[in-house]
Amino acid sequence: MWAVYKKELGQYFSSLTAYIAIIVFLLLNGLFLFVFPDTNLFDYGYASLDKFFELAPWILLLLVPAITMRSFADEFKSGTFEILRTRPLNSWQIVLGKYFGSLVIVLCALLPTVIYLYTIQHLSAQGGIDTGGTLGSYLGLVFLAAVFTAIGICCSSFSNNAVVAFLISAFVCFFMYNAFNAISRIPSFESGADYYIEMFGIDFHYRSISRGVVDSRDLIYFISLIVLFLFVTNRNLQKR
Repeated sequence: MWAVYKKELGQYFSSLTAYIAIIVFLLLNGLFLFVFPDTNLFDYGYASLDKFFELAPWILLLLVPAITMRSFADEFKSGTFEILRTRPLNSWQIVLGKYFGSLVIVLCALLPTVIYLYTIQHLSAQGGIDTGGTLGSYLGLVFLAAVFTAIGICCSSFSNNAVVAFLISAFVCFFMYNAFNAISRIPSFESGADYYIEMFGIDFHYRSISRGVVDSRDLIYFISLIVLFLFVTNRNLQKR
């Protein structure tokens, strides 16, 4: 697994893929948070990163599929997956190596955003930022990125075309993040079923952790989704 992980990281950083992904993520966040008027933190009037944590999942929804789309698709297309299978590696080691390699790239994109925390903290006129809520939001963002990465790896294992893998992954990420929340708002579900339907969505648990209270149910949800998509990926590789 370690060998696959290092190979994956090496491929990302030896090309422009990782650098472009990180730069685009930071650039979009910077524009929305400090330049565009409707989402500008300075116009918000409070020492809070709520705008960032509302915006980041939507950017990650496109960023993560762009990072993971080549994970298996390029291996299948170029025929190097057959060479990889001849190595003394089982399918789980390949899947986990690919997964953690991609996840590290995503986390590298999130790490520089700590500057936003430092900036808002020092620009605050009084009281400072809500540290507990902010740390909870960052934890939720890490789990969100981990789930999106698992989805992206899984979708990449179903196609030898990176563009197709990107489109499928972006759709599944969008569906898992927002669709259950939208379905729960249908009037016919307002009698009580809306709450339970919304609980199936990532957005529900992401918002729950973002309040600064870490609930074991939210952690179990995120970990279960990661395991589920990695399990599907492993089963798909075993059939090839």
